[in-house]
Amino acid sequence: MPAPPAFWSRPPDRPGWAARLLAPLGRLYAAGTRRRLSGGRYHDPGVPVVCVGNLSVGGTGKTPTVIALMMHLTSQGWTPHVVTRGYGGRLDGPVRVDPHAHDAGDTGDEPLLIAAFGPVWVSKDRAAGADAAVAAGANIILLDDGFQNPDLKKSLSILVVDARRGFGNGRCLPAGPLREPVEVGVGRADILLAIGTDAERAALVETWPALGALPSVDGRITPLRTGMDWADMRVLAFAGIGHPEKFFDTLRGLGVDLAGTRALSDHAELTPALLRRLQADAAALGAQLVTTEKDAVRLPASMRGQVLTLPVRLEGPDWAVVDGRLPRPPVS
Repeated sequence: MPAPPAFWSRPPDRPGWAARLLAPLGRLYAAGTRRRLSGGRYHDPGVPVVCVGNLSVGGTGKTPTVIALMMHLTSQGWTPHVVTRGYGGRLDGPVRVDPHAHDAGDTGDEPLLIAAFGPVWVSKDRAAGADAAVAAGANIILLDDGFQNPDLKKSLSILVVDARRGFGNGRCLPAGPLREPVEVGVGRADILLAIGTDAERAALVETWPALGALPSVDGRITPLRTGMDWADMRVLAFAGIGHPEKFFDTLRGLGVDLAGTRALSDHAELTPALLRRLQADAAALGAQLVTTEKDAVRLPASMRGQVLTLPVRLEGPDWAVVDGRLPRPPVS
């Protein structure tokens, strides 16, 4: 996915001429989403389905949310399996992700990353993926990025929002970053997870008052403590995520000597030519290559010992509001 245009990030009350020019196409896109949802199958797999999704394209913190929620549900006695489309992967599925047998080219990078924490199924047909997961022992499904997908009947939908970025200019693709209008999407959501500081979350609800009607869970993305001393380390950072600058800001917050940054498109292919260029740039700068967990799973095995990874996790959410809307986990 290429880098989003700058006008997507403009304030809703000043979207700019490009957004206004593309607004008719945005309305067509929103109408297409509405038609797809109205004609869905909404298959019931016989177990609760918790959807973790968003309204915007690009990084909102959805993958760390899925990982954190999977770990929480497991601690509560559930046996969660994740079902996901597997963006960028070759497999149609349903296929259970095997980190020892699959690579990011097979499954996409996010499923491979999540599979380190629990069972993940890649399936273009989410209903078939959910049925396969239940047959393999799942008693609850985590639907990754399926908020606008009508294949499955959802028991609970969690809307994940980057509180700092919000919904950009509030327009639908290609006029803005949205898959559907905010008011429409909020009407189908059950819980808001706003990731950011208290001030950022307050500003988000002030700008988008419809969010105030949703029960909310607060969280923040923080670096995982691994014992690595990042202070004053001279690094060249690269990232192919929705918003690479968030990763670079995290490194700055850790006190690294950021010699250079390379912002790649989301899910960018790490070709041999690109990796050679990154290695040459790092050598010229006298810097250590550093990347995200999501990018690291796309690295060839020969490069993984040469690139440091900064893992991040979702911290702070009180999942009681989620637990209160689910049945008790079945006794095994």
